[in-house]
Order: sequence, then C-alpha cells, then structure tokens
Amino acid sequence: MGMLLKILTLLGSLGMFLYGMSLMSGGLQKMAGAKLRGVMSKATSSRFKCIISGIVITALVQSSTATTLMLVSFVNAGLLSLVNAIGVIMGANIGTTVTAWIFALSFGNFNFSLGTIAVPLMFFAFLAISLKNRKYNNLGEFLMGFALLFLGLTTLRETSTVLLDNDTVRVFLSGLTGAGIFSILLFMAIGAMMTLMLQSSAATMAITMVLVANGYIPFTIAAAMVLGENIGTTITSNIAASVANVSAKRTARAHMLFNVFGVIWAGLLFRPFLSMIGKVVEGLFGFPNPMEVAFDTADEATRMELVNSLPFVVATLHTFFNVITTMILVWFIPVIEKIVTKMVPNPKGEEVYHLKFIHGGVLNTAELSLKESQQEIVRFGELCRSGLVHVREAVACSNEEEFDKCREKLIEFEEQTDSIEFEIASYLGEVSKMEVSSSALSRIKGSYRIIGEMESLGDSEEAIGRMLQRCYDHRRKFSQDMLGKVLKMLDLLDEAYAAMVHNLRIPVHEITDIENAILAEGRINNFRDKLRDEHLNNFEREDYDYETGVFYMDIISEMEKMGDFVINISEALMDEKED
Repeated sequence: MGMLLKILTLLGSLGMFLYGMSLMSGGLQKMAGAKLRGVMSKATSSRFKCIISGIVITALVQSSTATTLMLVSFVNAGLLSLVNAIGVIMGANIGTTVTAWIFALSFGNFNFSLGTIAVPLMFFAFLAISLKNRKYNNLGEFLMGFALLFLGLTTLRETSTVLLDNDTVRVFLSGLTGAGIFSILLFMAIGAMMTLMLQSSAATMAITMVLVANGYIPFTIAAAMVLGENIGTTITSNIAASVANVSAKRTARAHMLFNVFGVIWAGLLFRPFLSMIGKVVEGLFGFPNPMEVAFDTADEATRMELVNSLPFVVATLHTFFNVITTMILVWFIPVIEKIVTKMVPNPKGEEVYHLKFIHGGVLNTAELSLKESQQEIVRFGELCRSGLVHVREAVACSNEEEFDKCREKLIEFEEQTDSIEFEIASYLGEVSKMEVSSSALSRIKGSYRIIGEMESLGDSEEAIGRMLQRCYDHRRKFSQDMLGKVLKMLDLLDEAYAAMVHNLRIPVHEITDIENAILAEGRINNFRDKLRDEHLNNFEREDYDYETGVFYMDIISEMEKMGDFVINISEALMDEKED
C-alpha cells in the first residue's frame, strides 16, 4: 500500500507540474497576447529578427507549442511567410531552453526553495482571480500556474528520490545504461516516447534532471534522453497538425526537420559534443567535467558537486544543441521551405493568401505608405469576394459530412479576415504616427472603417455556417425552392461585391459616384423584402415547416446584412473624397 501511494503521488506531482505549466502559459498569453501577436507579426524584416522574436516569445510563454500555434495562424492568414515562420521556429527552439535553466536552479545548493514559496503564492493568485477585472484574473491564472508548476516539480523530486532510492532500481538502471551505443539509442527512444506520452518536453526534461542529479543515470544517458525529447516534441506537433490545414502541416514539418537534423549531427558527434559541453561548464562555472568524473566512483564531496552541477550541465547541453543547430540551418531556410512545400503540397493547386504590399513595414513617407495600404485593401476586398464561394459550397452541401468540411473553411476564412484586418490596422497605426496631411489623415480614418466592414463580412459568412449547422442539428433541410432563392441572393451579393471591388480600385480623388453599389444594394433589399413577405404568407400553408422557414429567413437576413457592409465600404470611399 505504501509503494502504491508513492507511485500515485509521483503521478499526481507530474500532473500538477503539467497543469501548472499549461495554466502559467495560458495566463501569460492572455495578459500579453496582443503584444506578443504584434511582435511576431512584425518579425519579417530579417532572419535575425525572426529568430530573436521566437526566442523572446517562447521564453515568455514557456511553451514552444504555443509559439508554433501562433505561427500557424499567422502563416495561414498570410501575415507571416513560411520562410519567416521557419526563422521564428528556430528561435522558439532556443527560447524553450529557458525552461531547462529554470528547472536547474531548483536543484542542489542552487535551490531557490520555489516549492516553499509556491503555497503562499497561491493565496495572492486566488485574490487576483477573485477580483472582477480580467487583467488581474489573467495575472492570477499566471501566478497559480507558476505556483503549481514548482510545487509539482518539488514533489516530483522528493517522491522520485524516495521511490527510486533502492538497490533493485539502481541495478535495473545500471543494466540499461551500461550497454554502450545500444543504451544511447534506447534512452533516446525513451526520451521521445515520454515526451509523446506526456505531451510536454518540459516534463521529460524535469524527469531527466531528477534522474541525473541523483546519480540514477550518467550524463551520457541524460544527453541521449534530451536528444530523444527533441524528436518526441516534433512527433507531438505533427500529430496535432495532421488534421489541420496546409500551413499547420508545413510549419510542423519545418519543426521536425530542424530537430531531426540536430539529433543527427549531435548523434554522429555524440562523444566530442559531450566533451565540449563538459569543458564549457568546467571553464565557465567551475563544475566538475561529467565526462571525466564518474558519479559511482567519485568521493562524497565530488558526488555532491555533481548533484549540484549536473542539472546545469544538462541545461547547457540543451542550449548549445539548439543554438548550434540554428547557426547551421539559418543559412538554409529557403531550402527548408522548398522541402516542406514539397512534403505538403497545396490541395488542388490552392494558394495561401499572403500580404503583398505592406509586408516589409512602413515606407519613408506617409503618402507612399498609404498607397501601399490602399493596394492591400483592394486585395482584401477581392479576398472577401472569393469567400462567397465557401458560403455557396456550404449551402449546396448534400449531407452533413460534406458540410463539416465546408464549415471548417468558413471558420478558417473568418480567422483569416480577423488577422488581415489586425495587420492592416497595425500598419495604418504606424503610418498615423508620421507627419501626415489632413487629407492623408482622412484616408487613414476611411481605411479603418473599410477594413472593419470587411472583417464583418468574414464574421457574417461564419455566422451563416453556424445557422446551417443548426439546421443539421435540428434535422431540417431546405426545399429546392428555398435553396434556389438562397443561391439567387448569393448571386446578388456577388454583384454587390463586384461593385465594391470596382470602386476600391479607383483612386479616391477620381470617384464620381457609387451608383453601381447603391443599385446592387437596392436589389438585395428588394429581394429580401420579397422573400420575407413570401415567408409570412407561407405560414398559412399546412405543408410549410415553420422551424425550417425561420432558419431560412435567418440566413437571408444575414446576407442582407452583408449587403449593408458592402455598401458601407463604397460610402466610406465617398466620405474620404468629400473630406
């Protein structure tokens, strides 16, 4: 019973550690999400900036997975090219080594007693969470995660030491670690599998440090586990991306190529690499060289030095591994892009939308920068028009399985319009800080209004997807007459979009009128009124299903609202000219 309790305590401490890591990362992202998003979306001017952004953001959120997820959304929205995303991935791999250094500080004589302050910290976290203020709630979530993480790590150390400190375990581990190259390969596989099972390389790193610090495994085996952890974390990201879009798959493949290449060179130069690490820690920190001093044969004083130093040596190994791999591969980023593009080709020749004109930041003058933003807004308008195709496909689906795929496209499209609006708005914000004329200021205000309406179009298309989902949930299906009229409304909307794009392409000072947009919007309103009257009259028919009719009219009304957004864009252009 005592052994069972120890095992359950070990598992519980591991769960506490993982939950604390997740909670801390989530709280920090909520506190600084917009700033982190802004930093990453602007990391496009050089490879160096991309790498630095990856290091800083991952060090802050303590999760390379969270950084990768942000990257996927930016690449998918066209706010970050795959080339630059690969650079950020390299930085993220360096940034994630900060976690190992934090863990190293909690071992030996360097112990900061973080486990002791964890419980009092929970009190302040509870107070922050209890306040009716989102900012403080997020801070409380971060503090609670921080406390649970280190409380879990402390319990993990104490429990594992008691659990493993017996001759049977030591003999078993000695048998596994004394088989030369076979042991290296075995523990690389163990490190990969543990990371895959725990879904966290940080947790595997903590366990590795516990084992090596207490002499259960030698430094060479700990190094093998670290290499395995880097393989395991790529398996996790690729499994997560297997059901995602092309951008997610390519980003995950780039992450995999980075770590696989790193493990290959480190594996081929395993002994020389570890000897270099030993000399580095010996020269920089004055620690015993773990490649020259064996834990089992050392005297008590030397053993204590090894206990104190080995976690730092492991952290140094992890850092050097990622830094050296980055220094090698940073020159081959375009090659990596070509490889992952071939590994994950675009389905049916589809291309991912990329910002084209404001990709490199503001220009020397506000006028030139505004010209670029106007060109990007035209492309945004064209993208919005192309989004109607997704709505048309969703409406025309014959079964729920087919609709689920269309619904996913609508959700992705809405996220894409959100991201593009944010990026253009950020760009306009930078332009407005320059010396601008009154006419330029008017154009900036008009542009804000236009991109806001375009983002609303994406929201409406996703809302139509939700309405269609409710139809399937309630086992309702539109009649052929209803379906034909919905498609007719989409045709009228497409005409309005065409007028909007036409007006956007005309320089503001050359616009004479927006009659084309007014007529298109009028046709949409008239058709909506006609369908609404028909819907009210159909209530008297016994064969008319009321609930289906409500879903039908909700979609028609949403489409009419989209027509309002479209006409608002043309009206904003006229307001710009008048100003």
